[in-house]
Amino acid sequence: MRSVTIVHVAEMAGVSVKTVSRVVNNEPNVSAELLPGSRRPSRTLGYSPNIAARRMGGAKSYLIVAFNDRALTLENWRSDRGNNWIDRMQYGAMLECDARGYHLLLELIDLESEQLERRVAAVLSTLRPDGVILTPPSSDHPDVLAVLARRQIPFVRMGSMADGPGHSVALDDAEAARVLTGHLLELGHRRIGFITGSARFAVSARREDGFVEALRAAGVSDPRAGVTPGDFTFEGGARAAEILLAQSPRPTAIIASNDEMALAVLHVAQRLGLSTPRDLSVATFDDSPSIRFSFPPMTTIRQPVAEMAALGARILIDAAATPGQADRSHHLLPFELIVRESTGPVQA
Repeated sequence: MRSVTIVHVAEMAGVSVKTVSRVVNNEPNVSAELLPGSRRPSRTLGYSPNIAARRMGGAKSYLIVAFNDRALTLENWRSDRGNNWIDRMQYGAMLECDARGYHLLLELIDLESEQLERRVAAVLSTLRPDGVILTPPSSDHPDVLAVLARRQIPFVRMGSMADGPGHSVALDDAEAARVLTGHLLELGHRRIGFITGSARFAVSARREDGFVEALRAAGVSDPRAGVTPGDFTFEGGARAAEILLAQSPRPTAIIASNDEMALAVLHVAQRLGLSTPRDLSVATFDDSPSIRFSFPPMTTIRQPVAEMAALGARILIDAAATPGQADRSHHLLPFELIVRESTGPVQA
């Protein structure tokens, strides 16, 4: 069976090879009436552009690379806990790339390594991506940002609220924490524990700040009394929950900085004979499938991770299509408070 080439598509569509190339590569300024005429034969004949040939024919690589933290990613895979955040990130970016004729590649980088800059530079030299998506905590890592700036490669910092180079796509985690804490305050809770995330992630401090600000605004005398260190792991959440629930008087509610730690809070509470939400309300961030099917299902802040990743990929692909546009922009996406059965009024 012969291989289908761009020439066959052009013959069937009755247009030039150059026109088909511009259509399938989603180049700008392509006349709208040409789109169906060129794309229909492509689908009929089963044609897809060869990525190697495309890279040889121009400056673009048609490749977006996402950098993820090596240690955390591997730990979650090896423990069979999965990586729901990464799954959603890949889902959003992958669909956007696929719709635009691009490919998405995931690369793990060790942010603690002395060879970090060399590793990042090697990936960029080998793959020559049109853009890079940085996920936390690489989003704010100065060494990573420095290498990208030197190579003049467009990049998007996911989850970053910090001023800095490149494009950023995030949600307001401090405001999300204020909203989540406000929900518990409205239910009558005043003794609220808060389990922080890992200090390696800037989002941890933002969520803690929002929690403290909400309690302070409500007149709670010592808003940091219930703040307990965590690390975004189940084990860290369990240790923090044991500390909080050993206090006298103990908290009537606990907010965990991610779903995995919130599940640990539920386990510790049940082991201590506490019922949720009658004895202890539990709330969290992220809205992974695990907490929707926990017992009880948990109140949470839903992060638009897939939407952030899709927007990040769109920004990078647009930048590759129109060189010379602004090299930095900042985008805030909305979050959503999802109230479920794990939170309830304080019992008299």
